[in-house]
Amino acid sequence: QVQLVESGGDLVQAGGSLRLSCALSGGIFSWYDMAWYRQAPGKQRVLVGMSSNDGQINYADSVKGRFTISRDSAQNTVYLQMNALEPEDTAVYFCNAKRVDAEYTYWGQGTQVTVSS
Repeated sequence: QVQLVESGGDLVQAGGSLRLSCALSGGIFSWYDMAWYRQAPGKQRVLVGMSSNDGQINYADSVKGRFTISRDSAQNTVYLQMNALEPEDTAVYFCNAKRVDAEYTYWGQGTQVTVSS
């Protein structure tokens, strides 16, 4: 059974930085596209960025130039480096793993990021 465990959420001032981590267990890391989503209070969950298993990375326009996704295959972990944080980035951030060859999708439990102005 694949499990995703996120960490790194915190309260930070505007302009600050945070790095979120998502560790995958119970599966073959290279079989999965890994993505970060976020959900602000009262809003829908939206894609922040995605790292495909073959190395392609895409970002939402709202975070381009500020956020960076990276993968560490040795640690089965995907990271989200967030710089120049804004109050609008306040949300629960979720890690997502999607199997590239089958219809399996997994979610982490979420980690809270709060950016104060």
